[in-house]
Amino acid sequence: MLEVGQIAPDFALLDAHGNQHKLSDFKGKKVVLYFYPKDDTPGCTKEACQFTDNFPKFENINAVVIGISADKPESHKKFIDKYGLKVLLLSDPEKEVIQKYGVWQEKNMYGKKTFGIVRSTYIIGEEGKIIKVYKNVKADGHAEKVAEDLSNL
Repeated sequence: MLEVGQIAPDFALLDAHGNQHKLSDFKGKKVVLYFYPKDDTPGCTKEACQFTDNFPKFENINAVVIGISADKPESHKKFIDKYGLKVLLLSDPEKEVIQKYGVWQEKNMYGKKTFGIVRSTYIIGEEGKIIKVYKNVKADGHAEKVAEDLSNL
């Protein structure tokens, strides 16, 4: 995984509507970049809904929240529509960005080893440097913790 102080790798990914977004588009803002395993699963839904519930806090501190998974844009659209999500969800089906950020890792599920996205979050400062890293995140309460930490950075 990337560490605090490193320049966050730029990327260009599609959102739920097929629009391309680059990390560099958000220069001058703090970026909460969270990686999650799969749309519309219990933990990922909880995390996305809590980021949405805390959306005004992020706006008030000049921050944008971006979620990335390997799901396709159509899946993101259904997920956003079903839960009224306000976060920007980007699609990385080739796992290029997921791998650049080091969140594609071996996981141990019920004694079976598989590879997948380890729920992780990066806070990227206005100039593009990583200023905080959360590894192996528990979905419940994470958005509030990030908002609190961001307001103190």
